[in-house]
Amino acid sequence: MRLHNVVCFISVALVLSSCSLLPKPDINISPASINPQSAMMTQLQQQGRPRTAIPVSVYAFRDQTGQYKPQANVSSFSTAVTQGATSVLTQILLESGWFAPLEREGLQNLLTERKIHGSNKKLAELPPLKEARLLFEGGIISYETNLSTGGIGAEYFGIGASELYREDQVTVYLRVIDVHSGQVLLSVSANKKVFSQELRAGLFRYVSLNRLAEVEAGYSTNEPVQYCVKQAMESAVIELIALGQKRSFWRAEDQLSLNGAEGS
Repeated sequence: MRLHNVVCFISVALVLSSCSLLPKPDINISPASINPQSAMMTQLQQQGRPRTAIPVSVYAFRDQTGQYKPQANVSSFSTAVTQGATSVLTQILLESGWFAPLEREGLQNLLTERKIHGSNKKLAELPPLKEARLLFEGGIISYETNLSTGGIGAEYFGIGASELYREDQVTVYLRVIDVHSGQVLLSVSANKKVFSQELRAGLFRYVSLNRLAEVEAGYSTNEPVQYCVKQAMESAVIELIALGQKRSFWRAEDQLSLNGAEGS
């Protein structure tokens, strides 16, 4: 009987030690991060920019997937992707340095405030709203779940460990329209993989007739879908900027200086 107890305790120690070797996420309370930027946006900001940012409008960048969060044996009414993609795209365009987005999503609120301002005769009349030359349209058109799943595990004599993973994918489309002519100048698509991982180890064994030893440990990590959507949108904006330069729709200030020097 003592031998069984010794074996049980050694097995528990092995299970717990194996879990301790796995990299664990930081569960400490951390302060909120303000406006975190990806490496792609940082690299874009270090490159050349136009002399004047191009005024653009974004009315809506909607979730067109109709997808809900996948949950086993539960009816979920939570959407799989963010419903605030318009705000995300507006911030990306502003941070790029190439475009000057105009407020269009909350246009009705803006017009109401201007109307209130105009009702006060003591205040000066407001100038007309600035018009945009380019219109950005598109949306999140696809969120595919379980593109690939798999894992590995082993169990012997009531002692086991396993690792599981799942891969999803989000796809966005973005196009640029000339307001004067209505022509679609550029259109790109971008996708981003969404990874999920689960690691676990456990012990399940009867140490005697009426005694059961059971130990289980593990954790899971899920890549935030919101950040994946943002990265896909950033990739689409960066690709649009590059295509626009190739087709001479816009140029960076250093390119304008170079062309001026060649012409002289």
